Amino acid sequence: MRLLISVRRYLLFHLTPQRIFVLSFLILILAGAFLLWAPFSAGNRYLTFVDALFTSVSAVCVTGLTVIDIGTDLSFTGQIITMILFQCGGLGIITFSVFFFHLMGISISFTGREVIQSSFLPSPQRDFQVILKYVLISTLIIESIGAAILVPRFSQDFPIKKAIYLSIYHAISAFNNCGYALFPDSFIGYQGDIIINITLMALIVLGGIGFAVQFEVISFFKKTKKRLSLHAKIVLITTAILILSGAVLFFFFENNFIIKDAPWHKKILISLFQSITARTAGFNTVDIGLLTNDTILVLMILMFIGASPGSAGGGVKTTSLAVLFIMLWNRIKGHEEVNIMNRTIPNELVSRVIYIIFASVFSIAIITSLMLFAGGRVQPLASRHLFIEYLFDTISAFATAGLSMGITPHLNNPQKIILSILMFAGRVGPLTLAFSLSMKPKKLAIRYAEENIMVG
Repeated sequence: MRLLISVRRYLLFHLTPQRIFVLSFLILILAGAFLLWAPFSAGNRYLTFVDALFTSVSAVCVTGLTVIDIGTDLSFTGQIITMILFQCGGLGIITFSVFFFHLMGISISFTGREVIQSSFLPSPQRDFQVILKYVLISTLIIESIGAAILVPRFSQDFPIKKAIYLSIYHAISAFNNCGYALFPDSFIGYQGDIIINITLMALIVLGGIGFAVQFEVISFFKKTKKRLSLHAKIVLITTAILILSGAVLFFFFENNFIIKDAPWHKKILISLFQSITARTAGFNTVDIGLLTNDTILVLMILMFIGASPGSAGGGVKTTSLAVLFIMLWNRIKGHEEVNIMNRTIPNELVSRVIYIIFASVFSIAIITSLMLFAGGRVQPLASRHLFIEYLFDTISAFATAGLSMGITPHLNNPQKIILSILMFAGRVGPLTLAFSLSMKPKKLAIRYAEENIMVG
């Protein structure tokens, strides 16, 4: 009895919200890896454990990078397992646990509430239960509507049962910003299809702006909320700017190349689709490996930025980019504080943004170096070509974007493990992972004298 009490106290002291968040993903990943490794998940071939682990990490972290063909190398059971993994990974296994505890009348701990609120809300709110219900109910409704729209279109090419299955799978994959597709070429075969493109784009955007923003916008139009928060305004404005600028740049750089012979409506669809999917989802309607260097650079920037906080997407987040530019603009104007829309952004938050961006750049640089090292020694010209492909896929893994220039299926086992670690770090966040591994901060007994150094 005393041993149980001691263990309970130890866990309560050491299991911080960050550690619970990280552990929930680790447990889900390992469970998914063993299930995908099992014979009943095999399709055309049995997966090695490394391939099963990579697939599980990519699904749980809603990345979309894959070293196998999901549609043929996995059985129907294996595909269903991946669908469950990216649905749970997108919303967080803790979210489902807390919801079911609530349905059964079991009280939710303060730590559980803190984990959920930090995942979906910009600041703690009293209507926690309302937000939690909204997250799950809205997910079910939006995915159902998306699937219902896709069914008639897929039924033109497949039997009705398969059309329903394809619609459900891809609707869930799109809303959770995963990018897993059951077609070997993703959606290249549907690059000019208006219904499929618009439906997937809408699902990706709705899943990428975050549940808090969704809830605020609905409340605003219902007039139960008088104004949008600063967080919601920044997310919506930044998202719109990134989508439009990305589409314009893609169109400009590829108009005389990969989309040269496409009709105008298809050019617009392809440009919009790739701009939206690059930041979060990982679907593609063109061969990424055939794009120009200019477009590759644009896609890498979009992937690095990623989705918005409180969503399933990764990256440094749209708000981090916005805060960085707002800070620079205020410094140019000579303002010490970071002001925007008649509000002041706390200095602590600005510092956090700088930490996140630095940690992200550092992580990508380290992992790209390890990928090159693990790939073995090759000729200089080939190495430079591989460098771009490794860098692209590394950014894609970190931002849980899922796009690839085609190198991912050809990675060796050490490279797959390295990329899996980065996908995990990108999903939970570099700072969250660092805080989960760190000890509790201790206050220093003394304070040292300040001294300036030259910077810039």
